[in-house]
Amino acid sequence: MRLAESRPCSAGGITDLVVELRLSELCKTLTARGFPAELEGEDLSIRAVNTLEDAKPGELSFLSNPRYTRLLPQTRASAVIVAPDVDVPPKLTVIRCPQPYAGITVAIVRIHGHRTHPQWGISDRASIEPSARLGENANIAPGATIAAQVEFGAGATIYPGCYVGERVRIGDDVVLYPNVVVYEDCILGDRVAVHAGSVIGQDGLGYAPVDDKWLKIPQVGRVIIGDDVEIGSLCAIDRATLGDTRIESGTKFSNLIAIGHGSKIGENCMFVAQVGVAGSVTVGRHVTLAGQVGVAGHLTIGDKATVAGQSGVFGDVEPEAKMLGTPAADIGDAKRQLVAAKKLPKWSKAVNERIDRLERELAALKADADRY
Repeated sequence: MRLAESRPCSAGGITDLVVELRLSELCKTLTARGFPAELEGEDLSIRAVNTLEDAKPGELSFLSNPRYTRLLPQTRASAVIVAPDVDVPPKLTVIRCPQPYAGITVAIVRIHGHRTHPQWGISDRASIEPSARLGENANIAPGATIAAQVEFGAGATIYPGCYVGERVRIGDDVVLYPNVVVYEDCILGDRVAVHAGSVIGQDGLGYAPVDDKWLKIPQVGRVIIGDDVEIGSLCAIDRATLGDTRIESGTKFSNLIAIGHGSKIGENCMFVAQVGVAGSVTVGRHVTLAGQVGVAGHLTIGDKATVAGQSGVFGDVEPEAKMLGTPAADIGDAKRQLVAAKKLPKWSKAVNERIDRLERELAALKADADRY
């Protein structure tokens, strides 16, 4: 690997240098990381990673989803990472790897690197209470507000517009992107990233009905977030009424996720955009909730369960279950129900025609009987 000339950054701060990486070197890196890789074709130098549609000569692409196989003959990429069993056009240079998606991730890191943050140090235009304790190499932007008795670990980066409330504890290498709000007493572990506009620890939906009115129940719990959690933009995680709302280590949220008060989300879960989880829900480890899934309150979702997009969960979900629909059902049953529902108009027409025919036959038989 070598560095080429500087160029303006076009990837949102990912890098400002062109890195050239030979395919043979990438294969060695992938193999060393547990993704055995073999090069078929010329040992080219790669300067960027791109999609099959948009790639140009000198760029690397990948094929992970079979539906995009049709793009292989027309891609202009110099090389493509594919699975070992994929048929490729003649003369196309490929890296065969059992996990192309993981392979391209390694390539992106090697070539483009991770996003770099502006370096403010501790800006004199940030509002920081004297009792706040900032760890080593704190990077606090102008316009950030740090309240009393906050504790930061080392290497925290706080972007403009962020508010960190009283007694919040934040671990090492945490990044809060612009306009993130962390309410009082919440705890964030190491290497947590919270993207722009998200709110951690706002009040949950806690009201008691009294004489046809709603009486506010003080929300005196906290939100506790484990290590290596990433939270997308415009997410909202309620603080618990009592006790804690928890997001365990390794879990990843897309954008527009809402977590109700007192819910417990297990390790290494994946929630796709617009998921809503009501209060007091317990979600196990490595659970996937696809886009627009809604989960009713006080339920349990078992480890390694998967709920397909736009499903509504109104009952407990067994471990490793695959669910679909509203109300969510076993995905096999749900698919059969959907197929059957699509056929109902045809079946209904056939049944009505048969009933009409039988009625006509019955009327004819009655008419014959009356003649005798």
